[in-house]
Amino acid sequence: MGAPYYQFCPVAKAMELLDERWTMLLLRELLLGTEHFNELRRGLPRMSPTLLSHRLDQLQRAGLLERLVEGSDVRYILTPAGAELRPVVEQLSAWGVRWIGELGDADLDPKLLLWDMHRNIDHTAVPPVRTVISLHFTDATPAQRRWWLVIHDGDADVCDADPGYDVSVGVRCSLRALTRFWRGDIEWTTLLVAEDATTTGPSHLRRALPSWFTRPGYAAVPRVPADGLATAALAP
Repeated sequence: MGAPYYQFCPVAKAMELLDERWTMLLLRELLLGTEHFNELRRGLPRMSPTLLSHRLDQLQRAGLLERLVEGSDVRYILTPAGAELRPVVEQLSAWGVRWIGELGDADLDPKLLLWDMHRNIDHTAVPPVRTVISLHFTDATPAQRRWWLVIHDGDADVCDADPGYDVSVGVRCSLRALTRFWRGDIEWTTLLVAEDATTTGPSHLRRALPSWFTRPGYAAVPRVPADGLATAALAP
C-alpha cells in the first residue's frame, strides 16, 4: 500500500492502493487475461521481477487477485473486486489516447508492440496453416530491427531470431508507423502510402494481413485536434 492520504474520500482510499508505480499497468495486463508470471513480465518488460512479485502480493492482500497453484503451475486471477476495475482502466486508456500527444522515441518498443499484437490475433481470419509474418523496422537499432510472428494452430509466437520457416508476408516500415497504426492514430492504407512502408508476399495475403489482428479498443477512440492536446500542459 502507498502512503495514506488520511482522507475519508473514496478516491483517496482507492489511490492509496492504485497510485503506486506499475500497479495500474499490472492491472491492465491481468484484465487482458494474462495469468502467468513470465507472461506478465513480457507485458511489463521494464518492471523488475522483484517489484512485480511485490505488487502481486500487494494486490492479493488487498483482495484484488487470487494466486492459484496447481502443481508447478501458478496463475494470478482477478477477484470480482479486481475485475470491477476494467471500466476504470478502459476509460484511462481512452483518455490517454485522446488527450496525450505524440509518442517519444523512448516510448517505442518493438518487443512490447509485437507482444500486444500477438495476443490480439483473430485466429479465425488467419489461413489454417502455419503463417509467418516477418517485420523489418527501419528506424530501430540493429539489434531490434528484425522480428517474426509465427501463427499456427490457434497460437502465436514472437521471435527476435529467424524461426526458420518460410515467410508468408513481409512488412518493412518504421516502428513508429506500426505503433501509430496499432494505437489507431493512422489506418493501414495510410501506413502503406504516407509512411513509406512496403509489404511482400502473395497479394491475397498482403491484402488480408490487417484483418488478422484486432486492435485494442482505444484505437477507435476519436482524437481531438492537435492544438487541444495536453502535451503542452504536461511539458516542463
